Amino acid sequence: MIGWEIVMKKQTRRSFIKSLLGGAAAVFGLGTSGYFYAKEIEPVLLDIQSLDISHPLIPNNFSGIRIIQFSDTHLGFQYTLEQLEQLSKKINKLQPDIVIFNGDLMDEPNKYRSIEKIIPILQNIKAPLGKFSVYGNHDHGGYGTEIYKKVMEDSGFLILLNESAAISIKGQSLFLAGIDDAMLGKPNIERAIGHIPENAYKILLSHAPDLADEASQYGIHLQLSGHSHGGQIKIPFFGALVKPPFAERYHEGFYKVEGNMPLTLYVNRGLGTTRLPFRFMAKPELTVFTLKKLSDQN
Repeated sequence: MIGWEIVMKKQTRRSFIKSLLGGAAAVFGLGTSGYFYAKEIEPVLLDIQSLDISHPLIPNNFSGIRIIQFSDTHLGFQYTLEQLEQLSKKINKLQPDIVIFNGDLMDEPNKYRSIEKIIPILQNIKAPLGKFSVYGNHDHGGYGTEIYKKVMEDSGFLILLNESAAISIKGQSLFLAGIDDAMLGKPNIERAIGHIPENAYKILLSHAPDLADEASQYGIHLQLSGHSHGGQIKIPFFGALVKPPFAERYHEGFYKVEGNMPLTLYVNRGLGTTRLPFRFMAKPELTVFTLKKLSDQN
């Protein structure tokens, strides 16, 4: 089993490198104007998605509650502190009740020299029902595990590491569960949801979207993920060129994943870039979800 896992990791790493080379070739093939657009313009064109999430198990007291999801800033590669500060102001203007960060805060945590400047920016984000986060692969990479933990906790974010948190309004609750990163961590969905009542509405936070296939076997209702960057570089009629491991099947937007019960997956395109400083047809994204109680008759 261990040998099989090593082979699979080598295969996915090899295919990822090939996709990076293909992405770079595609950008250079766009010509001077296309190269400039992909490097300088699209990476700063923030797309704010406003979406509704409806389900019979969403408690009445949570109808109208707003969740903001952001992910994959990769500070230090291309995304800047100034952009993060502007983002925090945009988030506050949208008046979220809950804020979720889906991982990959810094591109290389051990080499980032402005760590102390991140904390007050993230602290400034307001969410009366809580701020939550999970680990991404870059948060573990570069000896970053403890760095990320300190930054997020000092910023008022609760890191969900194979565990869950109840969010309650006037005696009614829904539950957020978060799992470790699939590439460099040890995700455990069973442990993460172990203390959640069976008939409760469950939201799973996973940096890696492709774990939705496993999550669908555990009665999860909604999974929120990042990691893919929406492919980062997409070509018409071909699709995403950059497909990191554990984001090879699900790249962006909504998916219905069949399992023991249907799971709704949403993959956020993230905000920053990594490996290649380009975005093409994959604008950076901030997602605003509004929860709605769905009557049993619908």
